[in-house]
Amino acid sequence: MSKPQESKIKVLYVDDEPNNLLAFQAGFRRHYDIYTASSVADGLEVLNEHEVHVIIADQRMPKATGVEFFSIVSKAHPDPVRILLTGYSDIDAVVDAINKGEIFRYIRKPWDEVELKTTIRNAYDIYVTRIQLKNKIDELQRANDELNRFVYSTSHDLRSPLANILGILNLAKLNKQDPEDQNYYRMIESCVNKMDSFIHKIIEYYKGIRLDDVNEDIDFQKMFADSIELSNMLNPQIVFEVAVEQPVPFSCDAFRLSLILNNLVSNAVKYQRVEEENPRVKLSVQVSEAEAIIHIVDNGVGIIEDHLNKIFQIFFRSTDFKNGLGIGLYIVKEALTRIGGEISVKSVFGTGTEFTLVVPNQGTRQE
Repeated sequence: MSKPQESKIKVLYVDDEPNNLLAFQAGFRRHYDIYTASSVADGLEVLNEHEVHVIIADQRMPKATGVEFFSIVSKAHPDPVRILLTGYSDIDAVVDAINKGEIFRYIRKPWDEVELKTTIRNAYDIYVTRIQLKNKIDELQRANDELNRFVYSTSHDLRSPLANILGILNLAKLNKQDPEDQNYYRMIESCVNKMDSFIHKIIEYYKGIRLDDVNEDIDFQKMFADSIELSNMLNPQIVFEVAVEQPVPFSCDAFRLSLILNNLVSNAVKYQRVEEENPRVKLSVQVSEAEAIIHIVDNGVGIIEDHLNKIFQIFFRSTDFKNGLGIGLYIVKEALTRIGGEISVKSVFGTGTEFTLVVPNQGTRQE
């Protein structure tokens, strides 16, 4: 709905007494565009056929009270702001209507012209603000939908040529060529892989913040195995130690929990020391009815102490080792916040890192 034009405020006045309708028209016709109705049915007909900014209704009508009329109007025509005309004897009904959000204000009969004009003006200002807010929300929703389509479409369009480039590079490396050419190919391949990884992280981030929460039963033994399988190809020499204590069922958002584990396990594998003879990653979890406590420990390069409070910031890189993108731990933090979890980290530079996750058991919460 577009913003109302600054011409005249459009007012619908509903009253079963013809003299009151005539008096209202006579007193306010120069200030407002006025529609009148002598019954609830006539009032609804006017609303169906015309744009109305403010509705005024008398409380005492024979077939339906003003409050009952507004109760109907608030569902069928929620935008117009509603004002009730009433006497002292109807105050309980008025308070109830205000509490339910069915009316903006009430005016005592007989009305004071100055008070009623001021109330109509204030009601119209509220109407305009609501419409503007509604338009902004609609615009943001459209922009959000377009952004989603753009991200997924662009990500797909970018990854396809990258895959083609890698295929061509692999064919080129099969030919006997100068060692320097082979070195160039490896440099190109490294850049392509880094770009593909960055695009993949963007997709992960958008899925993490935009998909609805869906809680499922979690089998940590299987979830750890899946994360290990994905990460093991980065460094087949890594030895994984897994310990799962899951005496009770555990429910959580499976997609986001998997996203968190995949990123942390991938980092534990990626940031290993070249000189380490026995590279290891330990995964453990203790599940209770309240939560799951997960530990991911590695004996890799570690993190500088001064950087520990910055590693979850987007694009922050504690080290240039392996050319990290600086987005993985940010995705972890965002996804963990979404599922109500917490994360802490301990690390000794040159020795290794331990991440500890505390994830609520959503199955217990639902009970």
